[in-house]
Amino acid sequence: MKYFNFAIVASFFCLWLDSLLSNNAQIIVGFILILSFGILHGANDLLLIKKIDFNKEEMSIQKTLFYYILVVAIGSLLFWIIPWFALLLFIIVSGYHFGEQQWQNLEKSSLFKLFEFTYGLFILMLLFIFHIKEVQVVIQNITSVVIPENYFIIGLGINIVLLVTLGIYFYRKLIDFKNRILLEAFYLLVFTVIFRVSSLIWGFAIYFIIWHSIPSIINQINYLNGEINWKNFGKYIKSAFVYWIISLIGIAILYFLFKDIKIFNALFFSFLAAITFPHVLVIFILFKKK
Repeated sequence: MKYFNFAIVASFFCLWLDSLLSNNAQIIVGFILILSFGILHGANDLLLIKKIDFNKEEMSIQKTLFYYILVVAIGSLLFWIIPWFALLLFIIVSGYHFGEQQWQNLEKSSLFKLFEFTYGLFILMLLFIFHIKEVQVVIQNITSVVIPENYFIIGLGINIVLLVTLGIYFYRKLIDFKNRILLEAFYLLVFTVIFRVSSLIWGFAIYFIIWHSIPSIINQINYLNGEINWKNFGKYIKSAFVYWIISLIGIAILYFLFKDIKIFNALFFSFLAAITFPHVLVIFILFKKK
């Protein structure tokens, strides 16, 4: 709870910065945040895999790395061969991942996982609906498909119906859910303000870093080391550093190969999606084991 109090203050501080920074400055700072804490929060997946210890059998680091790279390669290949399907899969997987992070371990049923998905997807749809034109451009650059504006509105409407219906069901069924729902509704209001006021990249960066990546890092450190402190944070950085640098080098290569900002943005989000797929799987299993 203490962190989320900080998150609210930090979010509105970033909104204040929004009035001071130019659009280009917001994009630069936003990308810096995504490339730092954003990439970092998924850079320790191999250590998490080792700690989780699948099926109680020790996998070699080489074998683990091979499977991890294989999933990334498959994700990248999908964006090359069937970009519209890969992007749709990325949105679905990200929606579930965001919702899972927010509602972790409250309920393990399949129906609650559907609620987590609709919750996380609602966050993404909020971001999309306030920046439809920019999102249309990004989607077109990746898939060569133009999504009509009314599709976003219809999608958001369906999402809201599912979210409210499942929310009412779990409000009646789960005491812990009932105790949290007002606070979570307040968080959604905060996200709405953030996305409405900010640019696409700046709004996404605020949510992705403050409300997702840093809480995920805190969870991971607690899981790996038993408690969160500066010493354990240093250990986390040290173990993630090599994989974090490799990811940054990959993005840098994309930038120098494709200096056109539209092409780079498309490739950047495609790259993020490819490395997101194995990360989401690792965190899903981590929460399942906890």
